[in-house]
Amino acid sequence: MTATPLRETDCLVLIDLQYDFMPGGALAVAEGDLLVPVANRLAERFPHVVATQDWHPAGHSSFASQHSGREPFTTVEMPYGTQTLWPDHCVQGTPGAELHKDLALDRAELILRKGYRRDIDSYSAFLENDQSTPTGLGGYLFERGIQRLFFAGLATDFCVAWSVLDARMAGFEAVILTDACRAIDLAGSLDAAMAGMAEVGAVITESSAVLG
Repeated sequence: MTATPLRETDCLVLIDLQYDFMPGGALAVAEGDLLVPVANRLAERFPHVVATQDWHPAGHSSFASQHSGREPFTTVEMPYGTQTLWPDHCVQGTPGAELHKDLALDRAELILRKGYRRDIDSYSAFLENDQSTPTGLGGYLFERGIQRLFFAGLATDFCVAWSVLDARMAGFEAVILTDACRAIDLAGSLDAAMAGMAEVGAVITESSAVLG
């Protein structure tokens, strides 16, 4: 693995390391809990760290429970396009929405909450699922002079991948640390996500490139 020297304009972006995405959670991603110590080791190396937090109101429109006769992991058409329906998860103020207690957040300069608008989901750390409503993260990073983003967290094929794609569209360099992510993988979604990230010029590597 080729080493990737870090720059002062680099930032680690930790995506949704919350209990509902961990084993036993409402929308569990296999081995999601194993990412926490890796994220902590990475955070020690980076000059800048931000984290995201899924933060849905109760009765969010992306929940299957809000669509009569629909099951989780099926899709519906929303005004902004096709939406995967999920189990109720990361509801504001619930234990499942909390970031993992062992995640070392002392070096996080920003914790960005997303998905709090009831009628639209928000996978990406940059744009909600209509691909036009910004979260504000892009402006924050540009004003800070950040140029290159390293992504870790959950899940590779949804919130991580959409964040990587939008980071590239916004003009940032983007690096995905694949061993510091885990996927849901719905009907080939992981392969599609990896291909999409490569297509937009994201660097695909592992955490050893940073940690040595």
